[in-house]
Parts: sequence; structure tokens; C-alpha cells
Amino acid sequence: MALRACILTSAHPAFDVRIFHKECKSLLGAGYEVVLIAPHERSTSLSGVRVEAVPKLGSRWRRMLFTTIAVYKRSRKIDADCYHFHDAELIPVALLLRLAGKAVVYDIHEDLPRTVSYKPYVPKWLRKPLEKIFEVAESAAVRFFSGLIAATPEIASRFLRANSLIAIVQNYPLIEEFPRIMSAEPQTPGYVTYVGQRITVARGAQEMVRAMSLLPASIDARLKLVGSVESERLLGDLTLIPGWAKTDYLGPQDRAGVADVIQRAIAGLVVLHPEPNYINSYPVKLFEYMCAGIPVIASDFPIFRSIVECSQCGLLVDPLNPRELAAAIEYLTTHPAEAREMGARGRLAVETHYNWANEKEFLLGLYREVCGAAVASSNVKVEAT
Repeated sequence: MALRACILTSAHPAFDVRIFHKECKSLLGAGYEVVLIAPHERSTSLSGVRVEAVPKLGSRWRRMLFTTIAVYKRSRKIDADCYHFHDAELIPVALLLRLAGKAVVYDIHEDLPRTVSYKPYVPKWLRKPLEKIFEVAESAAVRFFSGLIAATPEIASRFLRANSLIAIVQNYPLIEEFPRIMSAEPQTPGYVTYVGQRITVARGAQEMVRAMSLLPASIDARLKLVGSVESERLLGDLTLIPGWAKTDYLGPQDRAGVADVIQRAIAGLVVLHPEPNYINSYPVKLFEYMCAGIPVIASDFPIFRSIVECSQCGLLVDPLNPRELAAAIEYLTTHPAEAREMGARGRLAVETHYNWANEKEFLLGLYREVCGAAVASSNVKVEAT
């Protein structure tokens, strides 16, 4: 009988790339029965994964209360061998599942305390105290979980003393999402792109738009933004920047749409601000650009530098300086042969190292340890009765 994995999220969409397309499908391919509890319109089944829907609530605070309760109620109805959750707001749910004797894995996508400094909805006076509270609470909670998954080595280093069973599973791309690599015809005029779930101030939205107004008149290039703008106010602010006349806001796209936009671009932008959480991050969009065979223009952070310079796949800029960004766009636009070579080197780096096929083995290895322990514990209980 197949072991059952129950994946929990309250903040991510049901078909999130890391959660559904990478982890759920990898577990399914390894022989697990997979149930995903996530915000969605209705319960369904897709690609062999059973999706149990909980309400999608617009308000962040309502979601953190009511969606969390709904996730807990759903999870108790599923007798899983392992419960695998993705959001810090579900820590109380996870602790209750542990108290019930369940195996629980915490998948840590980001360095939560370091995200507080750039959350626009958190008052500035509250950010430092809240950062400390998150640090203490999260570090205390992970001691009780069966295992941890960290999206980066830096995140893992925070928890090594608290929980020794931790796997680093980096969010590298699925190579098969970009099968037509370097075969797509470029568009005229050419364009650079930013692709992400969210378009925010801290992810360089204003600098990217401003850079377009600083290009020489001879450079006929546009900016294509893919994702959801974090607020109507930010969208309004962006439309007032002169570079908006050379910007196309495409909104959210499905995976096929994302692949098409990226493959036809001159370059992919990942100009995150130097916030503590971003400086030590490995943004998937960086590797998706590389996977698509286009050069990258990235923030000059040490981690980004080690990837871009080692692979020779793009240019580094000060993310707070739109003129540097404009100069990088101009260079890649006017040096197409060199840009293609950078893109080809980035693709090679993904094929040999930065890909999900390698990372999923660490995920499955952790599951073998956690589910093996869970099954052994279950057997002991049966024998005792």
C-alpha cells in the first residue's frame, strides 16, 4: 500500500510551481499517494494529485485565521503518513498534528524574520520587535517537527542546532518547461522581462521602469512585466514614471505563457533590493532565465555574483541605480552575439547543476527518513495493543 503524503498550504495557490509542479509531482512519481490541501475554488484532481480545497480569502488577516482553521480541519480527516506544510502561519496546525502523533515536515521557503523589514503593511515601529518575535517563535517550533526542508543553505544554517534532520531542496527550474530552448523567434521590437509571482517595490519595480526612460533613443526595446502588482497604489505610481511608455504589464501568466515570454526576451531581470532576505536568496526566476537560454541582469549580491560570474551568463548591477540597469540593457541589446553566448552558458549551467531533477532526490531522501520513522512508530503502537 502506497504511503500517503498530505501537503498543506494556506498562502500559496493550489498549483504553485514549487509545491504542486515540483514537489507533489515528484512525490507522486516516487510512488506516494499525494493529497494537497490548498486555497482553490473547488476540490479536484489533477495529474494524479488529489486537491482538497479550502476558502480563498482576500484579506491577509482573515486568511491567517479562517483559512488556517480550514486547513487544520481538512488535515485531520486525512490519515497521512507525513504532513508537509509550507507556510509559517500553519505552525500552530503543525504542532497540533505533532501532538496527535503525526509526522510533520516544515518546508521553509524564505528567511521569515528577514522579510519583515520590507513588508509595507507592517508599521515601521513594529518591524524590529516583530522580527525578533518571529525569530524566537519559529526557532522554538522547529524543534518539534519530524524534519525540515530549506530552500537555501543559508536558511538551513539557521535551524541546524534546533533540528538535525534537514534537507536543502533548492527551487531550481524544471528543464522540461523550456524545451524549445533558443529556437523561439525574437520579437521586434526586442524586450527585457521580469517574471515573478509578485511585482513589488523591493523587487525593483520602480527601477526597472525608470531604466527604460534612460535608454538612448536609438535603442528600440521594451520592458515586459509578468506577475501581480502588490497594490493598486504601486501600479498607479509605476504609470507615472516616464519609462512606463515603454513598459507592457502582462499580469499573471500560466506556465506556458511564462515560458514563451522568457524565451523570446533579450534578457531576464532580477534586480532585487538589498534587503536581508533577498541578499541571501536564490530566486527561481534567475535560474528560469538561465534555463531558457537568455542572459540575466542581476543585483550585484555575493550569491548572485558567484552564480553569474561562474557561469558567465549575464551582467551584475547596483539594483538601486536605474542608470546601471539601463546601461546593461543597452549593452545586451547592442551585442546580440555575446548575449546569445551568455544565454547558452546559462542553459548549460542549469543542465549540469541548477535543475530540479537533482534537487528532488534530496526531497525524496528526507521523505524516506521521515516516513520510515513514522511507519516504524506506527508499527510499535500496533504491536503494543
